[in-house]
Amino acid sequence: MSPTATGPHIDETGARVVGEVGLLEYADCQVSAIHGLRDIFRVASEYAVESADPPSVIRVSTWTVSATDDGPVMVCTSDTHPELAHRLSHVIIPPSLVVPELMTSAGELTDWLVGLRSQGTTLCAVCAGVFLLAETHLLDSRDATTHWAFAEELARRYPKVRVDPSRMVIDDVDIMTAAGILAWVDLGLTLVDRMLGPSVMLHTARFVLADPPRRRQSLYQEFTPRLQHGDSDIRAVQARLHACLDEPHSVEHLARIAAMHPRTFQRRFKEATGLTATEYVQAARIAKARELLELTNEPVAQISLGVGYLDVSNFRRLFQRATGVAPSEYRRRFGIAARVDRQEESSAGQPARIRSTPSR
Repeated sequence: MSPTATGPHIDETGARVVGEVGLLEYADCQVSAIHGLRDIFRVASEYAVESADPPSVIRVSTWTVSATDDGPVMVCTSDTHPELAHRLSHVIIPPSLVVPELMTSAGELTDWLVGLRSQGTTLCAVCAGVFLLAETHLLDSRDATTHWAFAEELARRYPKVRVDPSRMVIDDVDIMTAAGILAWVDLGLTLVDRMLGPSVMLHTARFVLADPPRRRQSLYQEFTPRLQHGDSDIRAVQARLHACLDEPHSVEHLARIAAMHPRTFQRRFKEATGLTATEYVQAARIAKARELLELTNEPVAQISLGVGYLDVSNFRRLFQRATGVAPSEYRRRFGIAARVDRQEESSAGQPARIRSTPSR
């Protein structure tokens, strides 16, 4: 199976297929997550057909390993749009129902995932499923989350992965990880938001009686870079950028990574991504800064350094230009960590409430 990167599909009803989400069924995986994700995307798509302009749907397929005389191969076992050629925009590795120590290594899955990633597919994993993704080494030098009980084992087994078990979903654009065994709900709604928009996501969350994802940026335009553009050299540069945003990235430096003349690199980068390299780096850094402002209490100056801006005043200016508000105001409005701290401080200042029991 080799997804292509041409324009959007139109299904037999005339709806625009905004992406194909492949659900990976492997030994001892949580099958209920596969069924639940399929339901979330169905609810979202049915609403988007009625409300979106143009009408839009998410295609969902399920994939598993099948043994053949020539060795194991990946086969599609279910598909909402079997009449269309496969173009996997996302693949989700669901949780495992056995602990990581009992999970078996699956080399055929690793090869398949690496091949998809090289063609621009966004890879997503939930809970212990993150261990299968880590086997590919595509998480090296990346932030990743998993169930808190498995975090130490993930860090020990894959020391190059920056494990952060405090976060429910880490959306690193081309790689996404989710924490607990039911975090597939957060991941699914995050993908609905990305592909069909916040209105459809909120409707879907209400319909399935789930809270919206804890990481929200829908009041501002999100940075969703092109990955399925067909230029593997540029895609490798994109992966390097997202993994090392704190490093300096001049056009000359990026051109050397791609082994191109700077002028050739700039032309191909713009053709592939729609942005100049400088615009792309800035957009990726601002998106990462938003996430840190939402989910941490790190000082603005530290966040500025962490996303590659040595001059904090320059960072504040660029952030306000991109979002319309200063970093401190953005944190006040959207900061989850700051809100939790304020609630805890408020609770600490209140006397304990003891429910009295009437005497008999």
